[in-house]
Amino acid sequence: MSEKECMMRAMYFESNRSSADGMLAVGTVVMNRLHDPRYPKTVCGVVGQKNQFADGVMNRKMTDSGAVLASQMADAVLSGARHPGVRDAQHFHTAGLRFPYNNMHYVLEAGGNEFYEKW
Repeated sequence: MSEKECMMRAMYFESNRSSADGMLAVGTVVMNRLHDPRYPKTVCGVVGQKNQFADGVMNRKMTDSGAVLASQMADAVLSGARHPGVRDAQHFHTAGLRFPYNNMHYVLEAGGNEFYEKW
């Protein structure tokens, strides 16, 4: 599987195919992890890491027009585009949930997700 397809899959399944903004935010998290020594060194390694992204992210079918947008956004992220609101965040969860942990700092809500930095 190509790095682009892995990026597309993360964006498609994690952003609920919601918007370019949401997909860009998810892609930025993938790239932030890629540049952190605690995570795998390839896009596919990051996206395929167990218990990190949506169940079936690496093998479910992308069946609607969201795949076209995911392809465009994957190209953009792999060419250097980043969501400025994500900053250094490497984590996100479904919007509307809040966790009271002292080591989380929320930075953005986009594409149905809340993005946060962890200390």
